[in-house]
Amino acid sequence: MSATLIPETGSAASEMRRNFWRGVWRVMRRKPSRLVGVVIIAGFIVMGVVGPMVLPEHLPSDTNAITQAPSWEHWFGTDPQGRDVLALVITGSRYVLLTAAVTALITVVVGTAIGLFSGFKRGRWDTVLMRLTDMKLTIPGLPLLLVLATVWQFGSPLQMGLVLGLLGWGGVARAVRSQTLSLRERGFIEAARGLGLSTTHIIGKELLPSMAPYIAMNMLISVTGAVYSQVGLFFLGVLPYESDNWGVMLNLAVFQAGAMITPNALGYLLAPLLAILLLTLGIVLVVDAMDEIFNPRLREE
Repeated sequence: MSATLIPETGSAASEMRRNFWRGVWRVMRRKPSRLVGVVIIAGFIVMGVVGPMVLPEHLPSDTNAITQAPSWEHWFGTDPQGRDVLALVITGSRYVLLTAAVTALITVVVGTAIGLFSGFKRGRWDTVLMRLTDMKLTIPGLPLLLVLATVWQFGSPLQMGLVLGLLGWGGVARAVRSQTLSLRERGFIEAARGLGLSTTHIIGKELLPSMAPYIAMNMLISVTGAVYSQVGLFFLGVLPYESDNWGVMLNLAVFQAGAMITPNALGYLLAPLLAILLLTLGIVLVVDAMDEIFNPRLREE
């Protein structure tokens, strides 16, 4: 009997996966802008992975092309060292995107774990974990980062992502806890508890899949927050310039190239700003699609 049930179960699961991806495709086709969002994010991923491999780590300077205006040869002009601005955006994307990915991963993993456990267990555990979360939320992030920057170089995107992630999980923990408190009263959770299933099983197999869409959207939103945070810190000049990235470009464009008063340097300022704007736009469009993909009521409209 078991031999006949396994293929049926596998076939049913396979059919559910096919139906899910068909639904995803229908949702994406309904608004072409959502496909544009996927293409934008995919383009940034390719740029961050492949770009630094194709271009040299230290772009060559050209003293004959210092701070030139945009042209067919240099689409966004050149910087005060004669380097192509577009190439700088590409090579600087790896630091920014890797930091954002690490930040989002840590933020979502820590915040989701605390929120799920706190909301499900309630009682003393809930009180202790939420007090810790409240303390975390009261710590001002920017002043703390400024202090940390005096003792930590943040030369590696992993270091930057680790710090930003550990500073940013509080909001996710609060939101996940509220969702967990709502879901724990549903019938399928009551049935799981009645069957004597362990807390780990209920959280991992019952609660977590139900909250996967919400968690995925929080991860994407955390990416934009991480980009803004690190770019802002580098722009303010509180972090060392050990690695070229978009924040360093903005700082040098304003305070070294004089982009606010020199027309030739305007491309040096606009290029990283457009990169940040495009990345944010792509994430917003994908989050809009995910809301409909995982919400049956919206999908049927």
